Amino acid sequence: RFFPFITVNGDPMEWHKGRTVRGMLKKKNWTFPMIAVWINDKPVHPDHFDMEEIPDGSIVQAIHMVAGG
Repeated sequence: RFFPFITVNGDPMEWHKGRTVRGMLKKKNWTFPMIAVWINDKPVHPDHFDMEEIPDGSIVQAIHMVAGG
């Protein structure tokens, strides 16, 4: 490993200290109104996206929730 990174949905992404869930979503240009996020298999409540920091080396899963009927 040559630089700090996280894995987002299976793809490497450069990491920096203080990167929050909201910052990661913004960097990926993911603006879905309903998105579920897990960091290392721990769910992150959407109300905490602005303050939840992603640690270096984390595995992040982000899934766009789709309504249907």
